Amino acid sequence: MRLVRFRFADRIATGVLEEGSINVLQGTFFENPLPSGDELPLDDVRLLAPVLPSKVVCLGKNYAAHAAEFGGEVPEEPLVFLKPSTSISGPGDPIPLPPISRRVDYEGELAVVIGRIARNVRAEEAGLYVLGYACGNDVTLRDLQKKDEQWTRAKGFDGSCPLGPWIETELDPIDVHLETRVNGEVRQSASTSEMVFGVATIIEFVTEFMTLLPGDVIMTGTPEGVGKLEPGDRVEVEIDGIGVLANPVEDR
Repeated sequence: MRLVRFRFADRIATGVLEEGSINVLQGTFFENPLPSGDELPLDDVRLLAPVLPSKVVCLGKNYAAHAAEFGGEVPEEPLVFLKPSTSISGPGDPIPLPPISRRVDYEGELAVVIGRIARNVRAEEAGLYVLGYACGNDVTLRDLQKKDEQWTRAKGFDGSCPLGPWIETELDPIDVHLETRVNGEVRQSASTSEMVFGVATIIEFVTEFMTLLPGDVIMTGTPEGVGKLEPGDRVEVEIDGIGVLANPVEDR
């Protein structure tokens, strides 16, 4: 099932996407998610980021090849950092190139959307707390990441986390193909089976010290092949079983 959040005229709503049509819900995915009886063609709406999380929990160096391309080693336990809620943008929204940076990189990733309050979750029960999965892009100010002693500016700027195009609820995340393209050219190509820490392990680790709320997002890390974005570029993150998240790139 594909869950979408969208704008239609002056209204923002949620729904279930089926064969090019949206069955509109009365409430949200978490409160009163009942069919309203209304139906809209997908072409008549503007898709938005599927959720507005309270926080985005991200994994660094979660693919060995990506760690190696920057001369780093795989961490012994998940390397976690945060993006704020204001980093979220949706499909088709421009990726900004802030003037404070001269090197803005794409990082295509599998995103996990939490469906219920998660605290001290065991790995074997982690799936019960997942609403579904989406494509994500952990856009990074690479020069500031190297300059700063922590990653708040480099990873947390406005618009640094495109997410979408929807939430796919029926996906096994263990071995799906992820591909990132810039202007149609493949830059990243990997399987989620190459992740150092899988989704269940990540959820267990994070919920030992942080409560995850419904709608929170976990970005599971990026494979090798990250690179610089330029004004006018178009970035596509495609994950088998989910779809394509596409965003243009613009100077701010």
